[in-house]
Amino acid sequence: MTDQTRKAEQFRGLHVPGKPLILFNIWDAGSAQAVASGGAKAIATSSWSVANSSGFGDGELLPLRLAIDNLRRTVDATDLPVTVDLESGYGDLPEVVAETIGLAIDAKAVGCNLEDSFPANGKMRETADQVARIRRARQAADAANFRFFINARTDIFFQRPPEHHDDGMVVEAIERARAYADAGADGIFAPGLADISLIAGFAEASLLPLNIMISDATPPVAVLAQHGVARVSYGPRPYLIAMKALEAAARAAQ
Repeated sequence: MTDQTRKAEQFRGLHVPGKPLILFNIWDAGSAQAVASGGAKAIATSSWSVANSSGFGDGELLPLRLAIDNLRRTVDATDLPVTVDLESGYGDLPEVVAETIGLAIDAKAVGCNLEDSFPANGKMRETADQVARIRRARQAADAANFRFFINARTDIFFQRPPEHHDDGMVVEAIERARAYADAGADGIFAPGLADISLIAGFAEASLLPLNIMISDATPPVAVLAQHGVARVSYGPRPYLIAMKALEAAARAAQ
């Protein structure tokens, strides 16, 4: 068993409904080491944080070459499993997404996030188009002879403000999750969803472990755990916390 295979199995086993994997997202090798020292069980990049730390905006504006170079340095900096936020896969065509997955695997990642919206405007892709992209990503991952964790992100809950989220949106998200599972996804990520009753319904109906992103509106992690969430991400919040602390320290030094 290779080290990457071992880490991939370790990472997969951490997705337990009711006892969620906590991912305090990082942006470079240094932040990965800090989070690892804080007791993390796995490391996850945040595309927003990685891009901003390099002077780019989010939405695949950071060149893929830089994203993969950053991933490789991050993996080398820790013994923990590392999953990478690949946004929408840096391409519309399934073959291009497969190439991106291959680059992440070559950099020794054990998983990725893959979005179902267009990076340019945040609008949703057709389910069938995203299924084709996930299916091809799965094929590329399986060629590496270990179970790379594809966390299929659905941006349904970014299409309306949280106060307008309803059961109909959850039904649509569940339908997408089932289609993505059939295509080979291993997890479903629903950023923007914060209402605990909707989260509970999604978690209960989903064939895939549910990933929720922390926001000002989400319940505490303990409550998310009680309602079946299997993975909790912090997204750009750790980067923003670190930058605010740095600014405050610089201000105090003047």
